[in-house]
Amino acid sequence: MSGDSPEGTTISSRRSTVRVVVLGDHATGKSSLIAAAASDTFPENVLPVLPLTHLPADYFPDGIPVIIIDTPSSLEDKGKVEEELKLADAIVLTYACDQPETLTRLQNFWLPEIRRLKVKIPVIVVGCKLDLRDEHYPINLELVMGPIMQQFREIETCIECSAANLVQVTEVFYYAQKAVLHPTAPLFDQESQTLQPRCIRALKRIFLLCDHDMDSALNDDELNEFQVRCFNAPLQPSEIVDVKRVVQEKVPEGVNRLGLTLKGFLYLHALFIEKGRLETTWTVLREFGYNDDLELKKENLPVPSEKAPDQSVELTSEAVDFLKGIFRLFDSNKDGALQDSELDEMFSTAPERWGPWNEAPYKDSVERTELGDLTLSGFLSQWDLMTLIDPPQSLAYLIYLGYTGDPATAFCVTRKRSLDFKKQHTQRHVFQCFVFGPKNSGKSALLTSFVGSPFQSKYNLTSDQCYTVNTVDQLGGTKKTLILHEIQEDDVKELLSSKESLAACDVAVFLYDSSDEHSLKRASELLMDVAMKGEDSEYAVPCLLVAAKDDLHPYPTSLKDSEMICLTMKIDAPIRMSVKENDTNDAFLRIVNAAERCHLSVPETEHGRNKKHYQQLVNRSLVIASVGAAVAVVAFAAYRAYALRKSNSAS
Repeated sequence: MSGDSPEGTTISSRRSTVRVVVLGDHATGKSSLIAAAASDTFPENVLPVLPLTHLPADYFPDGIPVIIIDTPSSLEDKGKVEEELKLADAIVLTYACDQPETLTRLQNFWLPEIRRLKVKIPVIVVGCKLDLRDEHYPINLELVMGPIMQQFREIETCIECSAANLVQVTEVFYYAQKAVLHPTAPLFDQESQTLQPRCIRALKRIFLLCDHDMDSALNDDELNEFQVRCFNAPLQPSEIVDVKRVVQEKVPEGVNRLGLTLKGFLYLHALFIEKGRLETTWTVLREFGYNDDLELKKENLPVPSEKAPDQSVELTSEAVDFLKGIFRLFDSNKDGALQDSELDEMFSTAPERWGPWNEAPYKDSVERTELGDLTLSGFLSQWDLMTLIDPPQSLAYLIYLGYTGDPATAFCVTRKRSLDFKKQHTQRHVFQCFVFGPKNSGKSALLTSFVGSPFQSKYNLTSDQCYTVNTVDQLGGTKKTLILHEIQEDDVKELLSSKESLAACDVAVFLYDSSDEHSLKRASELLMDVAMKGEDSEYAVPCLLVAAKDDLHPYPTSLKDSEMICLTMKIDAPIRMSVKENDTNDAFLRIVNAAERCHLSVPETEHGRNKKHYQQLVNRSLVIASVGAAVAVVAFAAYRAYALRKSNSAS
């Protein structure tokens, strides 16, 4: 595997310049260093602070120009220096080799100051005036800088130079540029001298993509194809033999009779990095679409962007078939469910263990078996949820798992819900239901019961967005995916402040504690707020009232009051249910049915009725006006014809 990356390939499209700020104490040689790098001569007289200095694109092999910003050391210019640091890509931090106290100042002042400013960019520590160091007091740079580099991981490398003798001057800014274009930290842990977990995961995915015959080894043809794709040059047979020999000497299991194994592939990249050839590994990663955080670049993910607020994104049948195949592939014991270890292996080519599913809003959002394993239904439901609320992330993880079809064919955009309303029919397979209700009305119990979790007497409220998702069986055997999205009572006002707040909602339910009169009153107020928002925003949604906690004694007029609310607002009668007694009264099926029949159960308020009546009057007036105008036009035309005939007969 060759490490010769073609100049200006993936790098030039990623970045047009590299901006380097030079920091350090007064008289440590900052300006002389910059001037010597720019002119290749030592300046006898140099300004205290140089203007912007440009190193042209052809100065370094990567073909990216470098902009160098000199900085003053005085406190009165501190604000300006801080502004420059925020715009910088890298820092060159100087000390004077003949002034040991300036090296101490790096550790005690400059490096902590950079951290205080939260500037997270690579730092190159540079000892200037190497020619002036007292030769009777030599220092071991590695010994001195080792502890400092362990304390401040942002230090990419250390180097000493002499502007007067032009020793390692160019190398200073080469290392600064290289630290930006080919950073070490995402790839390699300097302390443990091992590849970073994300780097291993990315390289494993690349290895599997290149292993076309899926025999867990790269044969000579596969190695050559990889080499040509990344470096535009094939390997000679003797080079392939040499590569395998180097690997086998250090990692015997890195090569087998079929070719280079994953262990061997990873060893080669660790070897490149240890030898300072980070550009080799970065060239490979960028060729396969990775950014500096070792995630797929979002700009390369063809996620539908041109969609109306009331359109949603769903998986296509092609993507679903791929996911079913992946599920079967990693269900190693063929029990129809994925254990944690199997999920670990599935996501071993993604940036994080289990992908994003181990944290909100995905954690605990789907049904699992009694042993805690993930069924196929739960697996696909999780993907439906991720696709709905974060399509770019969903597509990225499809690709991490090995989806090699055209990414544009993985998703489809649904028809506008406003159009579904007019046609009185929807084609959607995934519905999102907003769950409203006052505190202690049973919202959390409803969500957790939907994914088979046992009833709890107390639920922990969380500030994170809460979702659960599952499939709902309909009459006739069809299945729909229902996503329940809990809306905390305190968040309703902020939610409804947006004009498009209800655009993503296919159906809304309003829970109340049937034993609490105040709970029903508050639920009806929320229903009224949502109904009015729908009428004003043109994103009206079907709504259902749910009488939760039906196992408790309802207050005396509970049934009458709730039915009157539904009658007044022209929605279905309340659904009575008890999660505690495991009696949901087909609530989830009825929610899906309401979402499908999106033109029904849409609440009407007095405000909406007046608005509709006014619009009807306006339309009627326009019709009458247009009819009157048409009559006038016809009459005028008849008069002109009559006048013309009369004129002709007179002549």
